Amino acid sequence: MKKVLILGAGLVVKPIVKHLLSKGIHVTVATRTKSKAEAMISGHPNGTAIAWTVEDEAALDTMVAGHDLSVSLLPYAHHLLVAKYCLKHKKNMVTTSYVKPEMQALDAQAKEAGIIILNELGLDPGIDHMSAMRIIDNVRNRNGKIEEFYSICGALPAPEAADNPFMYKFSWSPKGVVMAGNNDGKYLRYGKVIEVPTQDLFKNPLKVDFTNVGKLEVYPNRDSISYIDIYGIPETKTMMRGTFRFPGWCESIDAMKQLNLISYDKFDMSGMTYAGFIARQIGAADATNIKEKVAGFLKTDVNAHAIKAMEWLGLFDDKPMGRGEDSPFEVTSDLMIGKMELGHTERDMVVMQHTFLASYPDGSKEVIRSRMLDFGTPATDTSIARTVALPAAIGVEMILNGEIGVKGVFRPVIPEIYNPVLDALEKLDIRMEEEYGLPESENIR
Repeated sequence: MKKVLILGAGLVVKPIVKHLLSKGIHVTVATRTKSKAEAMISGHPNGTAIAWTVEDEAALDTMVAGHDLSVSLLPYAHHLLVAKYCLKHKKNMVTTSYVKPEMQALDAQAKEAGIIILNELGLDPGIDHMSAMRIIDNVRNRNGKIEEFYSICGALPAPEAADNPFMYKFSWSPKGVVMAGNNDGKYLRYGKVIEVPTQDLFKNPLKVDFTNVGKLEVYPNRDSISYIDIYGIPETKTMMRGTFRFPGWCESIDAMKQLNLISYDKFDMSGMTYAGFIARQIGAADATNIKEKVAGFLKTDVNAHAIKAMEWLGLFDDKPMGRGEDSPFEVTSDLMIGKMELGHTERDMVVMQHTFLASYPDGSKEVIRSRMLDFGTPATDTSIARTVALPAAIGVEMILNGEIGVKGVFRPVIPEIYNPVLDALEKLDIRMEEEYGLPESENIR
């Protein structure tokens, strides 16, 4: 029986555990909180739960050596540690995280060890890469070129659950969602490199009307430029990766950023109320009429959506925070987590869209659109968990079965990987719906 080691037991892990156990594979889940792993295994005879922390390298060494493949679903900072022991014991490895330069630098060692370290095999990154490359290769096979490419994804509450001013609820790493608000953005559009500093990240979002969902907004997702090489489309004049949100999120987070409410800079908050904390952030002498003062600071109406969102969150409350030395990021994210967790009876959803403009030697052009709309099942699996974990599960199966021949550090951007994974996902009701031959008026503007 093949043996797989899964490191971590976070919000997206359960579907990969269930899937691999159903395929007759022995699964060991090693995590800080053993009870979480036991709940995922749910008494299955081929499952083992182990209490483990990343500080215990000796145990990691032993565990990697005793399994055929390791899946690191730990925070990305720990993947290199896992890779170290996979290289030592010549064991294959899978992650759902972005390939950092330090991981890419292990390519030669992985080839020498005769293993694959397959990364970015989740949703975004993951399904986005694979579904994009299927279309790009289709265009290439018809001697076409990619003129423009927009790739947008969002993990959101289903419309009926988007019932707060932020139009958002957390279905995965809550701190990570808020932390992403501090990123910069960089993309290529119409031949010009656009750099978006963090303070402007949520200003002027693009608008997309998504079928069966409605109007969504799009803000830039980190640095899109590197994907020109990753996807092998040097001819493109537009390469933009973005994140979907319902209207309300961008305006509200932009206002909060202007107040430095997701800053990591720590200071002494002893004895402060939330209103007093906000007064400090805007340089006000006191917290009286704090809502009006914030509106004045932001040069906006006191009834603006962002003001209502911050009021709903509790940032204007004359209530003790109970903090010592801490950062605005921790205060804000804790308030959001406290009021914006996805409920057990609520659905989340994943929305993804690729939009291409392709041109051909005969002078013709077409817009190609590929969309995925996937909903979670309350009290069973969230959509974000399924769409992150199941691509990784399928990749693990393929590696164990000898169906992936390449060695080294990889993303799933080659047909040998993306075609069978996408086909297997369709059997699990995770699919992109592709539309070819659309007029240029269907492009994103």
